[in-house]
Amino acid sequence: MHVFSGVFLIGMMLVTLLDVVTRTLYGLSDGGIELTFVGGVELIKYGLLFTVLFTLPQSVGDSQVVVDLFTEQMSDRSKTYLESFYLLGFALLGAGMTYRFYLAIEGAVMSGETTQDLMIPMPWIYRIVVFATTVLTLRCLILTWDMIRHHQPKQTSGEPQSSSASHSNHQHKEVL
Repeated sequence: MHVFSGVFLIGMMLVTLLDVVTRTLYGLSDGGIELTFVGGVELIKYGLLFTVLFTLPQSVGDSQVVVDLFTEQMSDRSKTYLESFYLLGFALLGAGMTYRFYLAIEGAVMSGETTQDLMIPMPWIYRIVVFATTVLTLRCLILTWDMIRHHQPKQTSGEPQSSSASHSNHQHKEVL
């Protein structure tokens, strides 16, 4: 899904660039060169929506920002449960969005709702949003389950590090 997000991001960049260039040409030629197009704002708006929604399922697995001031005295188990709580919050957010957009599909089909400029049928946009928010919900639930079920306490300094941790430290030292 990150690939789709990247494609949408590049597409938004190109639409913005094209829109700025065509409007500049129109302004410099006093209206003589009219290459402007309708729907640029819509393309950017829905492109941004899809970019964010397709990025979220992967991003929630990369952990949240932790303020050490509040969590430094907590045990590893407590930190795991705290992160699981936040993931459940994201799952609830995703489930709520899925439900509301799923209901919006039927209303859009019955009313024939389309986008303002490009006349894209809204049910198709809502279906894509439902898919993306469902993936977000499932990803958060799976991560929460894995985190709680497979929680391993961190190793103390006296215990040997795993090969991946020592490899990571080795790479870090090489960079410095």
